[in-house]
Amino acid sequence: MAADPNPKKFPVLSYVLARLPSFTATKSSSSSPSSSSPVPAFDVEQPPSSSIEIVTQMPHLAEPGVLASMTQAITDVAETRSILRTLGPRPDHETVDKARFKLSEIEGMLSESFEDISLNESAEKDEKRRKEMDQEKTWCESVLKLDEVHGSYEKLLSEAEERLVRIYEFAEKKAAAEGEEGEGSGVVAEGEVNEEVVGILQKAMDNPVERVDLSGRKLSLLPEAFGRIQGLLVLNLSNNQLQAIPDSIAGLHGLVELDVSGNLLETLPDSVGLLSKLKILNVSTNKLTALPDSICRCGSLVVLDVSFNRLTYLPTNIGFELVNLEKLMIQYNKIRSFPSSIGEMRSLTYLDAHFNELHGLPDSFVLLTNLEYLNLSSNFSDLRDLPSSFGDLISLQKLDLSNNQIHSLPDTFGTLESLVELNVDQNPLVVPPKEVVKEGVVAVKTYMGKRRITMLEEEERKRVEEEMEQANAGWLTRTTSKLKSYVSDVSEYLNPSYPRDPYLEREL
Repeated sequence: MAADPNPKKFPVLSYVLARLPSFTATKSSSSSPSSSSPVPAFDVEQPPSSSIEIVTQMPHLAEPGVLASMTQAITDVAETRSILRTLGPRPDHETVDKARFKLSEIEGMLSESFEDISLNESAEKDEKRRKEMDQEKTWCESVLKLDEVHGSYEKLLSEAEERLVRIYEFAEKKAAAEGEEGEGSGVVAEGEVNEEVVGILQKAMDNPVERVDLSGRKLSLLPEAFGRIQGLLVLNLSNNQLQAIPDSIAGLHGLVELDVSGNLLETLPDSVGLLSKLKILNVSTNKLTALPDSICRCGSLVVLDVSFNRLTYLPTNIGFELVNLEKLMIQYNKIRSFPSSIGEMRSLTYLDAHFNELHGLPDSFVLLTNLEYLNLSSNFSDLRDLPSSFGDLISLQKLDLSNNQIHSLPDTFGTLESLVELNVDQNPLVVPPKEVVKEGVVAVKTYMGKRRITMLEEEERKRVEEEMEQANAGWLTRTTSKLKSYVSDVSEYLNPSYPRDPYLEREL
């Protein structure tokens, strides 16, 4: 469930919460928090294998005294989790942005309406509209509040995990002491690495260089002075232990390529948006949960790799700003939806989004008419449909939709003339049938094309029939109207309310 902490990020907390009594198991006779044998009485969503694994790594967790202390230390988390299960999942980033914008708009309109209401003749209409805006305002505030609560919950989880780790360290004094010795030896090595970095930095200051490669040096800190290297075009900091990138990186005005993959970064500095000439950015294999909105200002970006992180969304305006982007890799994240601005990336030719939690694609997605490679595989139970206009992706050559829950390909699929590779394995496909899929991509396109033609012909036939029915109904209506008019004229003459005309009388 959305309110349950991620076992990989909060292993100890997840283990302890899994030992708490379940809200659904009201008939269980076991109420001891230290007992884990009656399976129905506990949170069955936590996989048993992970529990066994963490107990193997941290054996003192199995001690009743340690577990009891930990249970008491996380009562706030358990209570908040219960509330969030009732309130529902966290709204996506784009929904929050829209709610925030709409709220400011409504507040402005409400204030103007309040000032003019006494001068307006249609005060009742104003009042009705004001009530509608109040309802919209309430909805926007609810969305923002729910997002705020989930944000606070994330901080609460981090604090709780830290508390539990301290409790465990207290129970394992000898192991903690051995760990401290190990950390001490690591500090010396780090100091040696830093000396090497300082030497490289001094050389770069004396003799400007275009490339600096510090990959695989076990760096945990990047000196601020790196932002003052003149003429630097390529900076490789991959496969280190960096937890932060200094804001001074904005001083590398001419930087074209930056690789910080394979580190321990949880955030990127907002100053990254000042790298206006940056064309290649690789931040894959880190611990990023979000990209700064300022990344949208890197308008020269051609390649962006944010794969293997913990992202749940992309910045709302990323498509409006990164119009030169050709390659986007976001695989192995937890992204639930694309922002609607994705359709503005008209230069995009390569998009890899496999192993995410995508619930679908926005209608604007079909505007990516230069897209040649698309991988949407392994979004599992979340991805069920594709946009009806999917066939508008006229440049698409390779498409992977495997391991999803797609039942039917879009009716326009047959118009993908450039498509030469297609993978739809592990989907409950009904349209097209499995026997057609086995024959290959050409057979699939032919089948879908014929199916669309048949559907269009049927729609045209129904349209013609409806038009004929309407035409016949119109002719009958006009004929009946004329007949009624003639009868009315004759009746009026035969039963006049005014003197008859002698001449007409004689003629009749």
